[in-house]
Amino acid sequence: MAFKKVVSGAVAALTSVAALGALTAPALAAGNPTYALNGKTVEQLSVHGGAQRLAALGNPGAKNVILFIGDGMGDSEITAARNYLHGVNGSFAGLDKLGQPGALLTGDNTAAEAGSGQYTTFSLGNSSNDSLMAKDKDGKLAGSKTAGVITPVTDSSASGSGWSTGTKTYNNAVDVDVKGNPQLNLIELAKAKGLATGNVTTAEIQDATPAVLESHSTERACYGPQGKWDGKTDTNGDGKLDASDGNQSKNCLADQLKVNGGIGSISEQLLDTRADVTIGGGSKYFNQLGLDGKTLWQQAADRGFLTVENDVDKFAGIDAQATGKKDQPVLALLGGGNLPTQFNPTPALTQAATEKRGPVECSVNDAWLGNKTAAGNSASLADMTNKAIDLLQANPKSSKGFFLQVEGASIDKQDHAANACGQIGETDDLDKAIAAALKKVDLKDTLVIVTADHAHTSQIVGEPPYYALSTILKNADGSQTVISYGTATGEDKGAENPEVGYTAGGMEHTGTQLRIAASGPGASRVDGLTDQTDNFYTIAGALGLATTTDQQKGLSDGGKVAVNKSDDGKYSADVTGFNGDAVLSYQLVDDASKKVVAASNDTTPVSGVRVATAATTTLDFGDFTPAEGAKYTLTVTGRQSGKSASVSFPGASGSADKTPGKGNGGTVAQGGVTKPNAPLGKTGATILGLAVLVLALGAAALTVRFAKFGRR
Repeated sequence: MAFKKVVSGAVAALTSVAALGALTAPALAAGNPTYALNGKTVEQLSVHGGAQRLAALGNPGAKNVILFIGDGMGDSEITAARNYLHGVNGSFAGLDKLGQPGALLTGDNTAAEAGSGQYTTFSLGNSSNDSLMAKDKDGKLAGSKTAGVITPVTDSSASGSGWSTGTKTYNNAVDVDVKGNPQLNLIELAKAKGLATGNVTTAEIQDATPAVLESHSTERACYGPQGKWDGKTDTNGDGKLDASDGNQSKNCLADQLKVNGGIGSISEQLLDTRADVTIGGGSKYFNQLGLDGKTLWQQAADRGFLTVENDVDKFAGIDAQATGKKDQPVLALLGGGNLPTQFNPTPALTQAATEKRGPVECSVNDAWLGNKTAAGNSASLADMTNKAIDLLQANPKSSKGFFLQVEGASIDKQDHAANACGQIGETDDLDKAIAAALKKVDLKDTLVIVTADHAHTSQIVGEPPYYALSTILKNADGSQTVISYGTATGEDKGAENPEVGYTAGGMEHTGTQLRIAASGPGASRVDGLTDQTDNFYTIAGALGLATTTDQQKGLSDGGKVAVNKSDDGKYSADVTGFNGDAVLSYQLVDDASKKVVAASNDTTPVSGVRVATAATTTLDFGDFTPAEGAKYTLTVTGRQSGKSASVSFPGASGSADKTPGKGNGGTVAQGGVTKPNAPLGKTGATILGLAVLVLALGAAALTVRFAKFGRR
């Protein structure tokens, strides 16, 4: 009887495994997706990967991925720009090429795989008040018990966090979940694999879309250690420029700030993430002061960045080959705030004022960086994209590949302002950036994607509506497009005056699904209806990055710790290899008394030490001095992976020798993560082999327990 049970159980297991293999193997091999079920709860949607619409991956590999984001670029924004710039039957040179059959592309790119579809963008809360990270007016946790609320209309930070990490979150969150736990993003994961990385935007580099590739923040407004202060204005009028001039309590969770033992602001974390190429605006926020009293510009220079501040000619003169050979990261911020748009504003008006003004044509903005300087240089989004690709291709890490995100940010910002010409000019800039990229890359090994983060307010209508503001545009083909804006929640009397127009900037996002299109290896994965979190899996899968929680935790298996003593007697530790973590915690304990003599702040998920991505993270023990004859143990733990590394070292051996180890300074002790025994079964083939083994053992009347074969 026992023999029959073993055999029948083994046969059942073998049959189940074979059936599972038959079901999943074709999808994985051919890249055919299987669809997830509907009706998930907030709790289910909030976990990593919980909102995926495509349950099976299987897209082919790409060496490089470029992701283009038109912030706020819904179908209306694309159509309005195409109508005005190229006529209603015209087409964009870049934007309309992606996702189309290969014959529409040129040269070696004609056979490229293509895909085009739509994706959903809902979020899990209107603000941090709908999460466990709600804060009060002083920046302290407010004690919220709500962990997510289904919210049909997203903001840029929640949507960007979705494609950057694969995790849904609340509006205003940057790469943290509804409980505040940091989620690893695409640049962190790409760097863990040794790829080159880049981040380009026409917005402030601290703004939501670029921020999701460089930081983890419970509040998107936490631009710098002093919040959104420009670093040069004596806000409180005390005659000094210091932290008291900032607005960090309004903009940041207090426990996230480095002064309180947190991982730091968005700008500070940008330096920790250390992308190879970072280009955008927001230079004024780097005038803020870090914990060491230096400006963030000074910190960037000290950490080896090639920095460019508001200088188009210096930016244009960056030698990609020379910089690449030195593997030197570039931080080029070309404006104090958001970069100027291509076209001057044409604010929307009420119905009567619109009809009185009549059709308008857009004029070029003198401040636009696409205009030539006296030296003949420019920095349009296409210029910035070209420079970024040149720098990445020259970087030695690009032999393994690169990941680059490029954002046309002011489609959104000008939509908020009901400024048709502003959003059209930015859409044109994005189109030209895509066209420039397609000329520089080979779609045989490079996946290029274009999409948006959310839809927006502008609508194309037949005539100026009574209950909305509008602008009439004269299109390139002589026809007219009427664009209306009707999602403002407040009144602006300026909209009644053709000489003034709407200036409140209060037009709201909309919650419709968005176009996503791609060309290159894995492009067909964007076909049909997906979610913005699926975009993470498309990109990460194409590049071979760690996508699941277990895979990401495994990136910290190589974690190491070295305790060092400097010549002046100060103790510190260098931590490397915790690539599956964004945050570290540590404790330094006196072994005899069990007293904690130094430790990180672990109060919240964004407290602790920010990991220097794929680099060395230094733990500073301050004034710690080991007692004579004592012994200490340092334990460092990755907050995301749960992996720990411990190292013990002795105190001074006698009154004449106050330094452990040899000499006056150097490494005192080293340790690493203790790896568990590796599980045996990881693939369908291995499981099938184990099932056959069970059957064979059963036939021999041996008692077999499946637990022996390890966990999957």
